[in-house]
Amino acid sequence: MELIRCKATARAGLVGNPSDGYQGKTIAVGVPEYFAQVVMYEWEDLELIPSQEDQSRFKSMDDLAKDVELHGYYGGIRLVKATIKKFVEFCRGRYDLHDRNFSIRYESNIPRAVGMAGSSAIIVATLRALIEFYEIEVPLHVQPSLVLSVETNELGIAAGLQDRVIQVYDGLVYMDFAKESMIEDHGLECGDYERLPLESLTNAYVAFNTDAGQPTEVFHNDLRGRFERGESAVVEA
Repeated sequence: MELIRCKATARAGLVGNPSDGYQGKTIAVGVPEYFAQVVMYEWEDLELIPSQEDQSRFKSMDDLAKDVELHGYYGGIRLVKATIKKFVEFCRGRYDLHDRNFSIRYESNIPRAVGMAGSSAIIVATLRALIEFYEIEVPLHVQPSLVLSVETNELGIAAGLQDRVIQVYDGLVYMDFAKESMIEDHGLECGDYERLPLESLTNAYVAFNTDAGQPTEVFHNDLRGRFERGESAVVEA
């Protein structure tokens, strides 16, 4: 049995975050010590195996409450399911997919609710596994936009392209999301991305506090609303 293993790392935004959702420019770097991994193999039925984040058995009510604080009400299985659905829709009319089924499971050691893009890492890893399993080629610059569409269109999460770009490209990447730099490819809007030499980034440290964190969408959903309402402090920034 052939196992497909695909990873996507956490990320740290260095410059410009979160202007990626507002036609800005950013630089971000991957954090390979933390990652999401997907394992996929051919199977009789299409099977999604729950991970620790999707557990439904707890030692106590306090244990359940702590789990919800860390992982929300849906865990990560919804991310995998939404990615598969969007992948099918994206491929329709573009690629001929074989009809073999698969079993898929994910795991992640990316700290939750500290802004290191744990959710999109699961989606990127799932997309990579699907691309490998179905033996198709999706242009690299298109993949971040496909990942973003999973979150915005399927799950209603306000987000920008930056996290998905760095997780698809890895390393250190400069990104330009200005309106004049955007192109449309495969029906998706894509920015201008340039890999930078990783050795140019020295003495960089990533620090986080899981006790003080909150889900990224809490901040981004409010920021998007303020931008669309035309609040000068947000628009001018």
